[in-house]
Amino acid sequence: MHRSAACATTRTRRPAILVRAARAGLAGYRREVHLAALLPTADARRDPAGVVARLCALEDAQETARRAGAASYSPVRHVEILIALLAEMRALSERSARELQPECA
Repeated sequence: MHRSAACATTRTRRPAILVRAARAGLAGYRREVHLAALLPTADARRDPAGVVARLCALEDAQETARRAGAASYSPVRHVEILIALLAEMRALSERSARELQPECA
């Protein structure tokens, strides 16, 4: 699955401050800890595309709440989801690239 096909919401513009915060948080992202907190039943090694899809759904819900001005909206949670989404999309992209490379002798 390519980045552009991962989820439609990633092509939608987000406030720059959310994107900057998520990018800054990538360095501290630890899959075992952070992904487990967001998606407790996810197995990123077995189904990385499914994890990205589930994170996209979480992010879409946060974006919808943000745009609606919902009292339940949490900017902290939104950034946490964006960090995980960016990291998992990157990992999925790298995995796909490795699978496409020919094996060396």
